[in-house]
Amino acid sequence: MASFNYSTMQMTAKIVYYGPGLGGKTTNLQRIYAHTTPESRGEMVSLETEADRTLFFDLLPLEVGNIAGFRTRIQLYTVPGQVFYNTTRKLVLKGADGIVFVADSQRSMLEANVESLRNLEANLAELGILVDTIPVFIQFNKRDLPDILSVGELNGSLNSREWPHREASALNGVGVFETLRAISKMALVSLKKQLEAPRLGRIPNRAAAAGRGTRDTPRGAAPDPRLLITLNPEE
Repeated sequence: MASFNYSTMQMTAKIVYYGPGLGGKTTNLQRIYAHTTPESRGEMVSLETEADRTLFFDLLPLEVGNIAGFRTRIQLYTVPGQVFYNTTRKLVLKGADGIVFVADSQRSMLEANVESLRNLEANLAELGILVDTIPVFIQFNKRDLPDILSVGELNGSLNSREWPHREASALNGVGVFETLRAISKMALVSLKKQLEAPRLGRIPNRAAAAGRGTRDTPRGAAPDPRLLITLNPEE
């Protein structure tokens, strides 16, 4: 569930990029960060490990209007790809409002993709979350490389739940912002429905609320056109 900052009346939704090692999660975030204006992003933080790293930063403002009276920002995270960092994966996944599963389209990476997807489901289950109850978007990355699986083959192996998906080449910037807009909209529509539901419409009390963000949206800052989202649950 998103976090709430009552002093700024701002809600922070958390999007996690998940997938096998070297599949393109970090490249997605680096591309987004490099091609958004300073006014639309917070500072990127990199937590280095011996063989991998976790990145996260805020994106703001996203023109989605108010949700239950709160302005909205998005916080993007990657998880480390290597299996032996699974504890870190679970910590990063906790509290996610949406997930991008970045699949490596190379034929040789099919087993790693399947293993990572199973790991995602297992970690969500340990956190008490059913995978069917959280927005998930699949990005079929590295479509610019030779010897890749077809979209049909990838869907057959990874997408039995028929999640929304698109092809991408994160290294070249293809499909990166389209993926971000899609998962952001899915997550925010889900949050909006939860907050507007009669039984779930109560926002956490102020004592329990804690803001995650690093800074507020500058007054008069123009929204980055790459981050414009029309929030319409009916679409």
